[in-house]
Amino acid sequence: MKWNRRTKAAAAALLLATGAAVWSLVLQGGSEDPLNGSCRGSLAVDEASGFFDGAELESRGHTAEWVGHDVEYCSVWAREDQHGATLRLQIRPAAAHRTSGAAEEAGAAPLGYGWNGSFVIRGRPQAAVLVDCAPMAGKGLLVLTEATKDADELTTDQVLDVARLATETARRAAERFHCEGNLGQRPDTVDTAGAAKRPVAEARETCRGVVSQNSAQVLGAATVAEYRAGRALTEECDVKLRQGGHVRVNAYYGPSAQQETYLDTRYPGSVVGIVTRSRACPGGLGTAYFKVTPPKGSDGKPASLDGPKREALNELLASFAAASGARHDCSTT
Repeated sequence: MKWNRRTKAAAAALLLATGAAVWSLVLQGGSEDPLNGSCRGSLAVDEASGFFDGAELESRGHTAEWVGHDVEYCSVWAREDQHGATLRLQIRPAAAHRTSGAAEEAGAAPLGYGWNGSFVIRGRPQAAVLVDCAPMAGKGLLVLTEATKDADELTTDQVLDVARLATETARRAAERFHCEGNLGQRPDTVDTAGAAKRPVAEARETCRGVVSQNSAQVLGAATVAEYRAGRALTEECDVKLRQGGHVRVNAYYGPSAQQETYLDTRYPGSVVGIVTRSRACPGGLGTAYFKVTPPKGSDGKPASLDGPKREALNELLASFAAASGARHDCSTT
């Protein structure tokens, strides 16, 4: 197995969690509503029930310490279907940023409907919602959801229910934790299209306005692969070059920004040649983190560019950070 900064970080985090956590398992049942009290009353019962088409359900949950903070874990499944999907749910403070699922997935789609949140399909559908919450560590409430079956094994409605479970559980949890953040609406759709490829001049989502005519000429930019622009917890613009390779620009907010900053600080060799910058954002979004990664050199590492190409990279990063930051109401400096 090849160990890089992420596999090392994941292994270290797993050891930390299993060494420090105190686990307890609770099987909900024995009442009229078998989900009564699940996730300490935060579980969006209607959304969970809808996913399983009204089947009789069971749930199990526990609270464990994760990098110094309490995280609640819950699972819900159909009682009579031993081989069916399970819905998994986490409720955590934003400061518990390590391995934060859909919240840290590059190229995730925004949830939309007034939420700071992400939706992504990496085989399984996953969703993340971040609500401003001053009483919680990191000033944010993070809710993560996923189904344990791949999206192509689920119906369109079930994939949507994974996102709805995140938003409506966040709504309940925000009341429970006395969060002050604005809450969005229950989603009617989710974006499952993935990246769209377009000529540089026709970029209209996360790459819109990022590659100027001058930068395109200096770098030899041909096309972009971009995702829907919104208030996702990560954003990405991928610029394909005529001579091969690509330049990737990324934005990270809230827990994903904390995670990426932590990894880059712990493994500084992994960011050689990469340009970064930060920007202050409101509430749980915290300090946003932006990166531009140049094309790889012959050694497989990001190439060290100078002169006009370095200036073009800086321009890409500045334009991307300005546009993405504006969507998330971050400061302009």
